[in-house]
Amino acid sequence: MQDWKDALLVYSTDGGRIKSEPKDELRSISSDGIVRIHRETKGRKGKGVSLIKGLDLPASDLKKLGSDLKKKCGCGGAVKEGIIEVQTDDRDKLRMLLTEKGFKVKLAGG
Repeated sequence: MQDWKDALLVYSTDGGRIKSEPKDELRSISSDGIVRIHRETKGRKGKGVSLIKGLDLPASDLKKLGSDLKKKCGCGGAVKEGIIEVQTDDRDKLRMLLTEKGFKVKLAGG
């Protein structure tokens, strides 16, 4: 019979907290410098959401840009892990607003 110390470790609380990037440093970086607007309905009960990816901005600027886009579209949304989620299917309006701010924008997906 094996001693309990020789048993395989399955779970331990000795590891402490796992360090991750600070929230201010979280960014969604596009390698080609193009901002892409994706449409997604998966996991949202069929309601369309536009995801804006590829913005190389600090988290505080992403929040400001996200709130500005939400106000101009008249809808809700969030900023999560460097991606702006806007609760609208009107990607053309989002593309227009982003190109006015100087971003190179492409529509991607759906």
